[in-house]
Amino acid sequence: MTDEIEVPRIVSVSRDIAAAAPDIFELIADPAQQPRWDGNDNLAEAAAGQRVRAVGDVFATTLTNGAVRDNHVVEFEEARRIAWQPAVPGEEPPGHLWRWELDPIDPTHTRVTHTYDWTRLTDEKRMVRARDTKEERLQASLDKLAGLTEN
Repeated sequence: MTDEIEVPRIVSVSRDIAAAAPDIFELIADPAQQPRWDGNDNLAEAAAGQRVRAVGDVFATTLTNGAVRDNHVVEFEEARRIAWQPAVPGEEPPGHLWRWELDPIDPTHTRVTHTYDWTRLTDEKRMVRARDTKEERLQASLDKLAGLTEN
């Protein structure tokens, strides 16, 4: 028997940002902008011209360790919701998901919720990193987004 504490497999944080939902969403839905606000310090770069427009889109990112990931968009509603599942190019996603939900409070304020869900992750090699993706890392992304969008 082990004394290891089970880590939650869904981590979610929210923040109210003093910016319009479409302005915030533009930074999230354009992969080339994602390294600017990545609080996980995991994204190095993404080529321009990959702006997500629909479920089924796939965009490529390069991680700080040099690995490339194809990100399969599984949820999309313009200026409201986007979620993707990263995968090694040419492989099926291993089961973790990044989601962003934007709820306009008024025309110039938005509640943004960032979620990392690894309930379906089965790849043992990715478990250590998944367990290490805690609220603080997600909050750092929200804080960086706020810094880029608030006046």
